[in-house]
Formats: sequence, C-alpha cells, structure tokens
Amino acid sequence: MELFESEIVELKEIYTSDLKKEIIAFANTNGGTIYIGVQDNGKIIGIDNPDFVMQQISNSLRDSIRPDISMFITITLLQEEKKFFIKLNISQGTKKPYYLSEKGLKPTGVYVRSGTTSAPASEDAIRMMIKMTDGEAFERNRSLLQNLTFNRLKEELQKRGLDFTEVQMKNLGILSSDNIYTNMGLLVSDQCKHSIKFAIFQGTDKLVFKDRKEFTGSLFDQLTDAYKTIDFYNGTKATFHDLLRTDERDYPVDAVREALLNAIVHREYSFSGSTFINLYSDRLEIISLGGLVSGLSLEAAMLGASQPRNEKLAALFYRMKLIEAYGTGISKILSCYKGLPVQPKFESVEGAFQVVLPNIHAEKLNSGNEKYLPILRLFENQKEITRSDTEQALGSGTTHAINILKEMQEKGLIKKVGRGRLTRYIMK
Repeated sequence: MELFESEIVELKEIYTSDLKKEIIAFANTNGGTIYIGVQDNGKIIGIDNPDFVMQQISNSLRDSIRPDISMFITITLLQEEKKFFIKLNISQGTKKPYYLSEKGLKPTGVYVRSGTTSAPASEDAIRMMIKMTDGEAFERNRSLLQNLTFNRLKEELQKRGLDFTEVQMKNLGILSSDNIYTNMGLLVSDQCKHSIKFAIFQGTDKLVFKDRKEFTGSLFDQLTDAYKTIDFYNGTKATFHDLLRTDERDYPVDAVREALLNAIVHREYSFSGSTFINLYSDRLEIISLGGLVSGLSLEAAMLGASQPRNEKLAALFYRMKLIEAYGTGISKILSCYKGLPVQPKFESVEGAFQVVLPNIHAEKLNSGNEKYLPILRLFENQKEITRSDTEQALGSGTTHAINILKEMQEKGLIKKVGRGRLTRYIMK
C-alpha cells in the first residue's frame, strides 16, 4: 500500500489528543482520511494495542466534538506485514461547523483543511458555515457564544408563572435539538452582544450633548433600562379643565412602550450595530437596524400588516404579554396621538427603520416664532429666567430684551412673576 499526505489524506505515527482537530478540519471541509501508525513518508510502522487506541478515538469523538460527528466517520483496523494500523474515513459533515466542545464556536475550536494542514477557521468562515447549514434566519443559527446564562429571562418568566426547563428552551428556540444554543438564546441571554445607545441633546439638533448612555445585557434588561431612562426625561405638564387638573406627559407612555418594543422585537440582529434612541427638546427618535421585512411596505405596516423578522423572539414577547398581537404597534402609537396637533412619523429606508415621537407640548417651541427659541431653550436647564438671562441669550440690549419678553407674555408662552428687581419669568 502506497500512502502519501495530501489535502484529503493525513498520516500519523501515533495517536494523540490533537487528532480531533484533524477530524474536525476534514468534516468542516471536503472530508478525508487519516491513517494512524504511518510515518510522513508513507512507511507503515504500525501501532501497539490497536483495540485500545480505537476505543480512545471513539470516546474522543463522542465527548470532545460537537455536533455529533460519529455518523460521518468509519474506523477500520488494517494489517500489512503483521503490522496493525488504523484508517479513519471522515465524510464532509452536514451540520458544519464542527468544533471542540471545550473551545466553542470560535477560531480556537473550529478547524478547516488548508492544503496538507489543518488550520483554525476565521470568524467570517465560521459564520458562513453556520449560515449555509442553518439557513438565513438569524434566530435559528447557532450562536458563536455558547457559555450563556439566563438569569434575567428566568426572573421575567417566573413573574408570569412560566417554567424555564430544557424542554421549554427548545420550544422557545433558545436551544437546538442537539442542545446547542441558538442566536435566539444569545439575544435573551445575559451575554447578549447587542446594545441600545441613548443620547440626550440640548435643543432640537445634535450640536450640544446633555447626556449619553449605553444599555447592555439581556434584551429584557435593555428594554427596562431604556424605558426607565426615557420615563425619567419624559416631562409632565399640568392642564386644567374647569377645576380638574390633568397631568400630561411630553410623550405618551404607551407610544414610548410600543416604539421601544417594535425596535427590539423587529430589528435585524445579523447587523452588529446598536439601536439608537435620540431625545431632543421637541421629539424622541428611535432608530433600529434592518428596515421593514422585504416585501412589506410602510403603507402596509401602517394598515396593520405584519411579518415578524424574528418570529421566535416575537412569539416569546407575545407569550410574556409584552406585545398583545402582531401588527398593532404602529396603530397603537398613532392612537396615542389622535386629535393632537402633532403626529408621529415613521420612515423605512434600506437597512434602518425610524420612529419619531413628537413632544406634545413642543408647539410652544414650534409656534413659528423662531426668534423666541433662544429664550425658550433657557427653560431646559432652569425653571425661571430673568431679563439679564434674556439679554445674554439674545446677545442684545435691555430694551430689545424687554420687548421680546413682553411679546412672549402676550402670546402666552411665558408668565411674569414678582415685581421690580425680583421679576422672574416662568413657562406657562
């Protein structure tokens, strides 16, 4: 028998634990054959105790490689000139990438055949193998991270009297049939790699930052943290109808909730970027990656049509009663602004979807009198202003400042309190 190494043949003098890397490489590429008891020059030297070595190989296949690779390998004991050697025939696997269970789905655990050697696969190559094997749906693809915990998810399920067993994890799509965590599992795990970036700006443009935050962790942590932060900045205005006082938020809380849920449930998670929330004095913008699902127009979505991009994630949120029904988010947001002079806006472009919730009390900032904006913006950082504050904001003298303040009082934008040197102005 004449043997020599090639792209599909590997020769080994003895068995070592590194053999499993070679097996993985062949299974992840085009298959191949490994001979044990053969020198690099093709000379058969044989092995001692071949039955024990074959058992070691079988145990290694079962315990050290995932997914199960045994069905793609045949182990044969051969003999030539009274020398025993082993032949391993490895077929190309159908559940690529195969990897070392102790290393996981990363370059140190995934190997491919390159010429006559086995080399670590790049992360891009790993993702491509996963996509080719698992299909296009991001949720169902195997997660590159496998050391996942689900503390926050367990808390949320327990609040609702729902179990979190292995069977339940498989039903939810968190765990595959062969006990490998999916990307759905990654999203709801404490190790979720995606985030929400929150920025608060002074005024109606991005010229001046007031604050910025980033929310990480499980999607449930991100949802809660983002909602609480918006709620903190969501001002309340008191209005009176006869003797009845009504407190009204700048942004309807139900609209905020629906916009956040839509951004989290329907974004494209195969993109690594963050979801963005931008808060200005007159509007709240939520920008999620992915745009609408292909084939679904914005007009159709506004009519209530829905095609969830992340069906497993949407089903979990529905089961947890975070969303009531598919396709109702936009209509709920619109209903929150029914009869108001300002209306939410929705925009879908290639790769992104944006929801703009207007501040329902921002008409004072958009009254058509741009000359008042420098003064109105003073109230973003203080409850009352003085004439000298006005002069500084306008860069003008005393007479002009007094005239502007008088105009604003006549228009009902501000109210004068106190007299003489104690004169102050407050927002109406």
